[in-house]
Amino acid sequence: MTPATTIAPRGTWSQRLAYALKRPSPLPGFPLAFTIALVGLGAMVVLPLSTLFVRASGLSFAEIRDAVMAPRSLAAFELSFGASFVAAAADAVFGFIVAWVLARYDFPGRSIVDALVDLPFALPTAVAGLVLTTLYAKNGWFGQLLAPLGIDVAFTPLGVTLALAFTGLPFVVRAVQPVIEDLDVDVEEAAATLGSTRRQTFLRVILPGLLPPLLTGFTMAFARALGEYGSIVFISGNMPMRTEIVPLLIVTKLEQYDYVGATAIAAVMLVFAFALLLCTNLLHRWTRRRIGATV
Repeated sequence: MTPATTIAPRGTWSQRLAYALKRPSPLPGFPLAFTIALVGLGAMVVLPLSTLFVRASGLSFAEIRDAVMAPRSLAAFELSFGASFVAAAADAVFGFIVAWVLARYDFPGRSIVDALVDLPFALPTAVAGLVLTTLYAKNGWFGQLLAPLGIDVAFTPLGVTLALAFTGLPFVVRAVQPVIEDLDVDVEEAAATLGSTRRQTFLRVILPGLLPPLLTGFTMAFARALGEYGSIVFISGNMPMRTEIVPLLIVTKLEQYDYVGATAIAAVMLVFAFALLLCTNLLHRWTRRRIGATV
């Protein structure tokens, strides 16, 4: 095994650091590369977020409590977390199916479908929200079909959930698809020859290997939905106590010059987002261990 492909051995933090300092690399040495990475990360991520925490630290506990525990804020938190969870769960189901079809079947137009999965990444979210509102309004193509059934999508929590599911689907597909492609089909065939039904093969052979990346995709979609703003602006209607999510509430408070309330709510959301991303990283490490990689 060449030095370029040698994987760092397990050990203490100091042993790993010593290995990184001595390991040959075509890129700049570890001290220089590490310094550049820290400076870039600090300027683009740490500095803006630390500014928010510094401003929030100047607030009293009573100010934070009053801003976060207000009925309007609680309603926005309930809708944001509830709709985000439902949207991420729907993405986990449909994203798994999409990833399975793309990884296991070859059909005409497969590359087009594969490219469409990434469309929410490239499409401005405000455009997505405008299109969804046009389609699901009562006079829209889909809305006029659902209205006689008593189903209202636009300007309801259901519309918010739909928009969040639209933006989060690629995270699940791209987390699960590579793992499905790496699954050994021979193992499934061996299970079938031993008498396993399709259901048993899926639950006992396929699902255990796909559960970690599926959880990772779910967590990423959930975190993305919590911070979504652009796709919600039009389809939600921004009605307080009903269809107002937390990012919209923060913007509203800023427009009303309520900087204390906006800062307190933003700080709480930042803590939740950091916790979710930390869970995502831990799930990613678990996934790598489950598929036999060395962290």
